[in-house]
Amino acid sequence: MHYCSGANPREIHQRPLHSDRVTVWSAVLRIRIIGIYFFDEDDCAVTVNSERYVAMIQEFFAPAVEELNAGLVWFQQDGATAHTARKSMALLREMFPGQLISLRGDILWPARSPDLTPCDYFLWGYLKTEVFKHRPRTLQALKDAIRLEVARILHDMLDRVMRNITLY
Repeated sequence: MHYCSGANPREIHQRPLHSDRVTVWSAVLRIRIIGIYFFDEDDCAVTVNSERYVAMIQEFFAPAVEELNAGLVWFQQDGATAHTARKSMALLREMFPGQLISLRGDILWPARSPDLTPCDYFLWGYLKTEVFKHRPRTLQALKDAIRLEVARILHDMLDRVMRNITLY
């Protein structure tokens, strides 16, 4: 954003239109949290598109799920365009056959659903409360605080969160 100086209209000041941010992805399981994954390039947050989402699933999420050897796993996601793109849905259907809760998934998750996912009703609010106690001043400090607070979440807390889910 450009604006002129109040004292000298020929002096131009510049400042960013939007503040710096992070774009975060995570998955909540009864036994642990998979993630935190930051969508960024050159330490700048990027918009999540279907290519970036599929790459994250293949390179980050799928190996983590495989490592867990957790058996029956259901995957739930919202109706974001990157999540419901053909390529994203094909990959997720292959990973979670018959167990995909999503817009156009095996169990339909309607657009603008008032029902919340564990990330919505627990994780994001919890992290916001805990992370900002650290008063991070830089993006790196913010990322570090997010990682720290996720690591502090206990298994019994996750178990209580997941007991609040009812599948129809």
